[in-house]
Amino acid sequence: MLRKKGEISGQPAGTTPEQRWALGLASLASFIVILDVLVVATALTAIRRHLGASLGDLEWTVNAYTLSFAVLLMTAAAFGDRLGRRRVFAAGLALFAVSSAACALAPDAGALIAARAVQGVGAAMIMPMALAVLNGAFPPARRGWAIGIYGSVTALAAVLGPVLGGAVTQGLGWPWIFWLNVPVALAAIPLVLGRLKETASQGGTVDVPGLLLVTVAALGLVWGLVRGNSVGWGSAQTAGSLASGVVAALAFVAWERRAARPMLPMRLFRSPAFSAGNAVIFMLNASLTGAIFLMPQFQQVVLGQDPLSAGLRLLPWGIVPLLIAPRAGALADRVGERSLVVTGLLLQAAGMAWIAAIAAPGVSYLALVVPMTVIGAGFALAIPAVTRSVTSTVAPADIGKASGAFSTMRQLGGAFGVAVLGAAFAATGSYASPSAFSPGFVTAFSVAGGLALAGAAVGTILRRRGNRPPAAGTPVPGSPVRAAAAAGAPGNAAGAPGNAAGATGDTASTRR
Repeated sequence: MLRKKGEISGQPAGTTPEQRWALGLASLASFIVILDVLVVATALTAIRRHLGASLGDLEWTVNAYTLSFAVLLMTAAAFGDRLGRRRVFAAGLALFAVSSAACALAPDAGALIAARAVQGVGAAMIMPMALAVLNGAFPPARRGWAIGIYGSVTALAAVLGPVLGGAVTQGLGWPWIFWLNVPVALAAIPLVLGRLKETASQGGTVDVPGLLLVTVAALGLVWGLVRGNSVGWGSAQTAGSLASGVVAALAFVAWERRAARPMLPMRLFRSPAFSAGNAVIFMLNASLTGAIFLMPQFQQVVLGQDPLSAGLRLLPWGIVPLLIAPRAGALADRVGERSLVVTGLLLQAAGMAWIAAIAAPGVSYLALVVPMTVIGAGFALAIPAVTRSVTSTVAPADIGKASGAFSTMRQLGGAFGVAVLGAAFAATGSYASPSAFSPGFVTAFSVAGGLALAGAAVGTILRRRGNRPPAAGTPVPGSPVRAAAAAGAPGNAAGAPGNAAGATGDTASTRR
């Protein structure tokens, strides 16, 4: 097979300056957002000493960010569709910069937790807009390659978070893990406003009932998950919070089925690629985030490492994704998503089980390197493919909504993973000593492997070859053909960019 001159790692020749700016800015913004999910992991001990924080305060230093981030993703995506994605993207970066400075200046634990919650709001505005801008800039035939690059940068943030947190905390002090965000976010704002094209807003009224219901649903579910280990999974607070989240989620589905302008059209879920992809990212991120939450603690409590050393020992999780993800994204354009998703999650499950089998107070770090590398290779294969599965099977007008739903499921999965693996750890282990910590760690990693295995099973629903976006003027498979919708729905016009034309280009790319 001959490759055209100018193609690198599966990239079709002729990438435009606008596409390069969209890829660069989306990747940069997502980098700082994901970085701040994990950068505090190796700084918590220093924060506890400096601010006199309790264990509950430390939990909320992490959870406040996760809570507001997960709860407001769909709301931010909806406002991006109405007000313009570029505007919401820039506003999110500004809020993220201001709240990061507030975190660095926090005089006590309460102020830090409040600032982290606001920081999560900024993150919720950034992530779905970054993914929507990226998907809007590239047609389906090129989207896998672009998502691969984006995924490799995100993976780099995941691995650098604990490393950077440990290095900065030891060298400069914990406030600097937040100060670093400020110049990066502020520098990105004029570039977003000057280099990216504004997408036309859909106008009309905002789906206020939908916004309220999805916010209550996400708040109830995430609050219950993050509080379950602290107050007990059988407590009235946890049960009531989870129940209210489930009821609100069901009400949201019922409302969206009949709303004139739904914030998340239920017809999208008739696509197996969209539905299965969202379920897969939930399982994948639950397994991975829970494991990343516990591994630095294992390095410090059991193996006696300092924060920087513990962070550096996580590098095998990030180096492999950095190398593999761009190629995995390009490969998804050619062979489809199912094989990459299933293979990747099976590798992730195998790596988790391997670590669970060997983890003990006397284990050598070298014995952990290979299974950690296997895990890194697994999610590097799966994430670009599953992202492409969700975002490349919707019409251009629905990309913002699809990106918001995908980002929400990813963050809900992360909260679920930390909660479930934390409960598994607490059932059989404790922080009393290295020998007491290890049994809980083994149990938790066994659960992480099971979550990855469940994701692989769901991934078999995806099509064997590449999923295609709906052709111009046609509904999602399984939905009735409605002439009015075909004539007037945004993105269904014959000339919609990246729709019918993009599907044709995707077919051509598989033949090169």
